Amino acid sequence: MKTRWGILSTAKIGVEKVIPAIQEANNCEVVAVSSRDAKKAEKTAKKLGIPNSYGSYEELLADENIDIVYNPMPNHLHVPYTIKALEAGKHVLCEKPIALDTAGAVSLVEEAAKYPGLKVMEAFMYRFHPQWIKTKQLVDEGAIGEVRTIQSFFSYYNDDPENIRNQADIGGGALMDIGCYCISIPRFILGDEPKRVLGLVDRDPVMKTDRLTSGVLDFANGVSSTFTCSTQLCPFQRVQIVGDKGRIEIDIPVNAPANGVARVLLFTADKTEQFKFDSIDQYTKQAEAFANAVLNDTVVPTPLMDAVNNMIVVDAFFESEAQNAWVEI
Repeated sequence: MKTRWGILSTAKIGVEKVIPAIQEANNCEVVAVSSRDAKKAEKTAKKLGIPNSYGSYEELLADENIDIVYNPMPNHLHVPYTIKALEAGKHVLCEKPIALDTAGAVSLVEEAAKYPGLKVMEAFMYRFHPQWIKTKQLVDEGAIGEVRTIQSFFSYYNDDPENIRNQADIGGGALMDIGCYCISIPRFILGDEPKRVLGLVDRDPVMKTDRLTSGVLDFANGVSSTFTCSTQLCPFQRVQIVGDKGRIEIDIPVNAPANGVARVLLFTADKTEQFKFDSIDQYTKQAEAFANAVLNDTVVPTPLMDAVNNMIVVDAFFESEAQNAWVEI
């Protein structure tokens, strides 16, 4: 049994990473791709061996042979086109962040509730990589004792004002693009929500996007998480999870290479242990997991309320910037 996928837009992340990964999934088949430019859609379909292409998103949504829609559109189009897909009777895997703000995320939850037979999930692909499954297992088993703090860093350099990641009015900026991972990771590992946050934001003077954001998440009882994310620093990413009896370090926490070895290091007083994970595509694993939920009519791996809770924290950091103070959640 295979699910039939339609792709909204010819976004770079879809064309270069996600679509090929979905095509490798054993329970998925990409049957259509769409663009506002019919020639671009046709060119993409030919390049990737997709049988159908459409010159509008609405045409794709009207295709009755599509079960699942993947939405990698710019951030401001995540909610409206996910709702349009639901109205068309499609399940939806939507890129992160799920919305521009908490209100948008909540509105999506309310609309999705009208279609109990359809699945919607935010695409935080890192959670499906074996390195994170192993890390979560190590933490839950007490390998580093009680987790006290989690530190993450995620950066790249892109100062192109034409790039959608640098357009503030449609959800650009470091916190929305990559900082959302730095928020998602401690929430995932700790299985808890922060009680308050404090943010320090530096904005590009021309584009007005946050180009370097650092933050503190207070989970109470002495447990915290700190991070820095930036769209205008040298490319780097790393996560440290530190407990009272050891620590875990993840070399490439988010963009784990599909054709390379991923590595998790465990440090304790007794030993240093290395866990290696052979080539695997986390986007493929994500597609397979979502498709299984559709085929078996089971709960999706990451419930939609998780996306809302992540958005609540993102909003709190922007509020902290405005108030120059801690913000309670």
